[in-house]
Amino acid sequence: MSGSPAYIGRIIVTGPHMPKITYIESNGTSHETQGEVGSTVMETAVMNGVPGIVAECGGACTCATCHVYVDGEWTEAVGGPSMMEEDMLDFAFAVRPTSRLSCQIKIKPEHDGLVVHVPERQG
Repeated sequence: MSGSPAYIGRIIVTGPHMPKITYIESNGTSHETQGEVGSTVMETAVMNGVPGIVAECGGACTCATCHVYVDGEWTEAVGGPSMMEEDMLDFAFAVRPTSRLSCQIKIKPEHDGLVVHVPERQG
């Protein structure tokens, strides 16, 4: 399939698309990465050594150590948490309306430019 166009919704992808994701630490330090479509925001953070994303459970949604705040401009595109994720967010530190577990955010082509903020500490 490499090299031939693939149609994803209205977006035409002609090769491996790597959406840009920016992680902003609580101290303001910014980390720009590229995530593979189909992987998660947590996996991308871990692979790129983003500080503050602990990911103790490895993405199984059984902890709250990959907690992020989705930037306000991106909340609709990313969507809200599932009921299971909401239950785990009860264990997160300083939960906000835009809180998500980054292991539950699957990267899509339309997430190119996504910005998430890492809390001061994890739950």
